[in-house]
Amino acid sequence: MSKKSARAVLSAVVLLSVFSVVLYVTMRNSAQPYKHVDEVAGNQQAWYGRSMQLHGFAEDIQVRPSTLDYRFEVKNNGQVIRALYTGVVPDTFKDGAEVVVKGRLGPDGFVVEPNGVMAKCPSRYEAGRSTGQ
Repeated sequence: MSKKSARAVLSAVVLLSVFSVVLYVTMRNSAQPYKHVDEVAGNQQAWYGRSMQLHGFAEDIQVRPSTLDYRFEVKNNGQVIRALYTGVVPDTFKDGAEVVVKGRLGPDGFVVEPNGVMAKCPSRYEAGRSTGQ
């Protein structure tokens, strides 16, 4: 193998190694499991402290007066997890809305991270319905 070929191979190996390390570090911090409420509710202690995205339907939404403090339930298939959130919620966030919340589960419930509430209005996304647009 010539010197030029050896340098090219060495450069490729170094670049691939650096790219792999950067990708691993980036993905490790941002990757969150996506779970439905009924998958987590049966064994909540196993999920304590782990960052995740939790999917279900918002129910029993309560807002503390003059604050942005929300308490609500996330339900799916008869299972319920209480959630706590402080911040602005989407316009579509209401009882019965399908939601995905990002945060951590603890003994007091699911603590939603800032900007961690995503909700959709079922009537807007049902098949065969026109939204007038």
